Amino acid sequence: MKQSILLEGAKFQITIRRLCQQLIENHCDFSNAVLIGIQPRGTYLAKRIQKELQEMTGVDVQLGILDITFYRDDFRMKGTNPLIANSTDITFMVDDKEVILIDDVLWTGRTIRSAMDAMQAFGRPSKMELLVLVDRRFSRQIPIQPDYIGIQVDSIDSQKVIVSWEEIDGADSVELITEKK
Repeated sequence: MKQSILLEGAKFQITIRRLCQQLIENHCDFSNAVLIGIQPRGTYLAKRIQKELQEMTGVDVQLGILDITFYRDDFRMKGTNPLIANSTDITFMVDDKEVILIDDVLWTGRTIRSAMDAMQAFGRPSKMELLVLVDRRFSRQIPIQPDYIGIQVDSIDSQKVIVSWEEIDGADSVELITEKK
């Protein structure tokens, strides 16, 4: 197995700050914007973004956590392991809000499609945007593109992109893993 570190340490934090700068440019005071982290691992990025925006602007942007388990297109497929649902924690309506969906890795687009479907239970946003830490280009199965990208990775389907978070993994990093044959 070959591992390539794509992002770690100070560069990891700089990437998050850059994403926040882009959000500030587009949303100014965030009076009409909300952040929605997609369970499970998009929540770590969403919380980091919220904290960083608070430090940079003094504004406490509303944050929700969205579970998409029951909206996935593979939820009831034969031969797959049963999925364990996470929790959703959205204590506000998204009607006429600018929703910023946040996930760690964008690969096929299926997770984001599921998140968009799940958002319908919380109202009708005026706009939805997508922020991802890693965009695995050239592997979409659904035509979804991010508005905000930390890094882009050109990879093949047999490779894995692993995002590690200080909070649960002990360090912040993004790795590309290639299985040797």
